[in-house]
Amino acid sequence: MKQVTRRLLVAAGAAVGATGLLYGAGEFLFRFTIDTQFPWSMMKLVKTGRVKGADLAGAHHDADEETEAARWFAESKQPVTTFSNDGLKLHGWLLDPDCVNPKPHLYAICVHGYTGVPDEMAKYAHRFARLGFTVLAPAMRGHELSQGRYTGMGWLERRDLMAWIRLIVESDPDARILLDGLSMGAACVMMTVGEPDLPRNVVAAIEDCGYSSVWDQFLYNAKGMYHLPNKFLAMPIVETMSMACRRTAGYGFKEASSVASLKRATIPMLFIHGDADTFVDPSFLSRNYEACASIHRERLLIPGAGHAMSASTAPDLYWRKVTRFVRDTFEL
Repeated sequence: MKQVTRRLLVAAGAAVGATGLLYGAGEFLFRFTIDTQFPWSMMKLVKTGRVKGADLAGAHHDADEETEAARWFAESKQPVTTFSNDGLKLHGWLLDPDCVNPKPHLYAICVHGYTGVPDEMAKYAHRFARLGFTVLAPAMRGHELSQGRYTGMGWLERRDLMAWIRLIVESDPDARILLDGLSMGAACVMMTVGEPDLPRNVVAAIEDCGYSSVWDQFLYNAKGMYHLPNKFLAMPIVETMSMACRRTAGYGFKEASSVASLKRATIPMLFIHGDADTFVDPSFLSRNYEACASIHRERLLIPGAGHAMSASTAPDLYWRKVTRFVRDTFEL
């Protein structure tokens, strides 16, 4: 009996130890990924150059355009602010149309990705400005000049994007708005289009390399980013991360779902992804597209394009599709 009891105690101790390690790993990875004020957060490591963000390797066939757009963005940007539902001061940049005959009441909101900054959307903003749009490039919460400690991976930011939309509509009730997002910004756009209070002023949306849910994204990154050997170890750790996130940041990874939001979408949507993306699974393109309830939905898979590299890999194909989509949906 004593021997059995001793074995049970050893097993219980091992289980407690394993649970403690699991909790510790999940808590650390939550802080590393979501908490921008954590000393070893991904945000701080990227800002200091100690680690790279998403790998944007590959040929930039639009390098000249990127240079020109960056110059235009720096010279043209005007600061603008609003407030989130939870009281954070959000900062963004407003850019006037860059064409001879700007179109009245046309606005595009270009949303950057995880650890990014608004000027990374310069070439997208410049394309829309040349079509006659006034462009808003907001900084996500916890990024650049916007307040906020915890990154929402698009979920918290969907309500921030709604605040930016309201700001435009309040200043111009006749506004017709295009939403455009890259990576986490794309997830934010997809999560926003399903909001029940989305103003009718939002006419269409484009998502480029967004994920189907935060849960799916972290499971996909578990091997490449967290170096977890298999999904059986990844799932409990991601679940523990999600629990820590819900407790501290107010949301869980499974509820932060592009797919669930897209089931309520009604506006025209364009879905884009690169088939060589190793950071956000290219299969999410079909998952998001199939979930979208919009009558008008289109998709584009760019051969050989890595993460957030579709426009640089095949600029002619990319912008031909995007420009036609925008012209059709806005009747330009």
